[in-house]
Amino acid sequence: MNLIDKRILDFIKKQKLFTLATCVDNKPHCSICYYAYSEELNTIIFKSSKKTNHVIEAQNNNNVALAISNDTKEIINIKGVQIEGLFFEPNENQITAAKKSYYLKFPFAITFSGEIWIIELTKIKFTDNSLGFSKKLVWEK
Repeated sequence: MNLIDKRILDFIKKQKLFTLATCVDNKPHCSICYYAYSEELNTIIFKSSKKTNHVIEAQNNNNVALAISNDTKEIINIKGVQIEGLFFEPNENQITAAKKSYYLKFPFAITFSGEIWIIELTKIKFTDNSLGFSKKLVWEK
């Protein structure tokens, strides 16, 4: 198995918001969601209603893109990932692990309506300016 660099995983685990980009009929859409990462499933997990544009579009075209970045004003401290993945609703075997990961990170979300969704990671490009301005770490499934 192609292992993801620990620096990438540490960054993804530390953050809490991602921008999700979808596209249907050549019309792009983006949204911002809270997420948790499951190392067990190698997935991004988030909660959202079936009625939202991003979920409806991701169900029509499950090829999605994500962006996660840190919040900093110092150029040397800029970090972020660009991710390609496959969106899907977890099956019975995955839902328990997915809920555990998500609610452990966001226990308050148990009280919110919505369903748990999963994005299987297929490609990651990590930028970390502390490694050098042209240095990127790339992982592909």
